[in-house]
Amino acid sequence: MSDDLISADFRHPRRHVRLDTILRLRWLAALGQLSAIFVVSEGLEFDFAVMPCIVIIAVSGLVNLALQIAFNPMQRMEPIYAALLLALNISELAGLLYFTGGLQNPFAFLFLGPVLISATALPTRMTISLGIFAAGCAAFLGYSHLPLPWAGEEPVALPRIYLVGVWLSILLAIGVTSLYTFQVTEEARKLADALSAAELVLEREQHLTQLDGLAAAAAHELGTPLSTIFLISRELEKTAPPEMASDLRTLREQAQRCREILGKIAQLSSAGAPFDRMPLSTLIEEAVAPHRDFGIAIKIRLAQHGEPEPVVMRNPAILYGIGNILENAVDFARTAVEVNAWWNAETVQIVVSDDGPGIKPDVLRRIGEPYLSRRRSADDPNRERSGLGLGVFIARTLLERTGAKVEFRNKTFPDHGAIVQLSWPRNRFETIEKTEETMA
Repeated sequence: MSDDLISADFRHPRRHVRLDTILRLRWLAALGQLSAIFVVSEGLEFDFAVMPCIVIIAVSGLVNLALQIAFNPMQRMEPIYAALLLALNISELAGLLYFTGGLQNPFAFLFLGPVLISATALPTRMTISLGIFAAGCAAFLGYSHLPLPWAGEEPVALPRIYLVGVWLSILLAIGVTSLYTFQVTEEARKLADALSAAELVLEREQHLTQLDGLAAAAAHELGTPLSTIFLISRELEKTAPPEMASDLRTLREQAQRCREILGKIAQLSSAGAPFDRMPLSTLIEEAVAPHRDFGIAIKIRLAQHGEPEPVVMRNPAILYGIGNILENAVDFARTAVEVNAWWNAETVQIVVSDDGPGIKPDVLRRIGEPYLSRRRSADDPNRERSGLGLGVFIARTLLERTGAKVEFRNKTFPDHGAIVQLSWPRNRFETIEKTEETMA
C-alpha cells in the first residue's frame, strides 16, 4: 500500500478534547483556589478581599454545573469552544490575582496551565491566541491590582523592575513550555497515526492472503458439483431429442468452462497458499514480481555458505516491507536495482540497492521516521513529490516486528545509489509466522 492510499485517513487529523476533561480541570482549579483562600484568610490571617474571590469561584462553579447539565460531558468539543473555556479559566485567574496582589502573587505562574493544555489538544493558532491573552492579562496585573495579602500594617511593595521581570518570565515560560509541549504532543500524535496506518496495511495484506485461501477452498468445493453437472449433461445429450440436444450441449460446455476457471484459481492459489512454506528465493521473487516492467532492470543474486536455503512461512509483513523498499529503489534508480541475498547457519540477509542519486544526508539521519517523504515525481524525475512519508516507516515497522534489523546507507564514492540491508537471525526467520501468532 502506498502513501496515496492511506492519505485520506491520516492527513491533518482534527483535534478534539472532551468536555469532561476541561470540566474536571476547572473543578480541580476551583477546589485549589478555595483551599488557598481558606489557608491565607483563616490559617495565615491575612487581610484581603475574600468575598470578591468567593464570587469569582462561585461563578466558575455555576458555569461548570450549567455545562454538565446542558451537554453530555463525554462529547468531544469543537476546538473553538474548548479555547473559549480555557480563555474563561485565564479570565477567572486574572480576576483572583487582581484582588490578591497581581504579579506579586506567586500563583501568577498558573497562567501557564490553560496555555499548556491548549498546546496539547488545540490547533496552533488557538494556542498562540490564548498565550497572547494570558500575557495581556499578566501585563494588566503588573500595573493594576490590589495589595498582596501580607502580615503587618504596611503592604508589600515590590520594585517595578522586579514586576517587569516577573511578567517577562511568565511570557517566556508560556512560549518555551508551550512550544515544547506542542512538539512532543505532535510527535506522539504523528507516531500514533503512523502506527495505526501500519496496522491497517498489515490487516489489508492479511485479508488479501485470506481471500487467496478462500478462493482455493471455493474452487475445491465447487469442483465436485460441476463435475456431476458435466457428466449428467453429457449423458442426457446422447439420448435427448434433437430440439434439446443443443441446449444440453451448451450446458455441458459452460460447465466445462467453469471447471477450467476453477482449475486455474486452484492452481494460482496453491502456488501461494497462505500457510505454504516457501524458500527464500521464492519469497524474493514474489516481492519483486509487481515491480518489473517499469523500465528498470531488477537483478536477483543468491549466495550461500554451505547451508541449505532458508524456508519461511508466506508472511504479508515481509512481502509488504520488501515490496515497499523495492518500490522506492525502482522510483530512484537510473537503470537497475539489485537484490542480493545470502545466508549461513546463523544469519539471513537481503540487500536492496539501486544506482540512483542516493539518500540525502539530512534524510538519511531520519530515514524511517513517520511523515518523512522522499518520493520522486512521475512528471519530473528530478523533483521529489510530496506525500505522507509513511511508506518506509510502515515497511520498517513491519519488518522489525518480524525480527529484522533494517539499515539504510549510501554506496561508497565513486559509486552512487542507496542500499537497504535487512538481516534476520536464521532461527527467527524460519519461524516468523509462529512467533507473530504468539505475539498476537
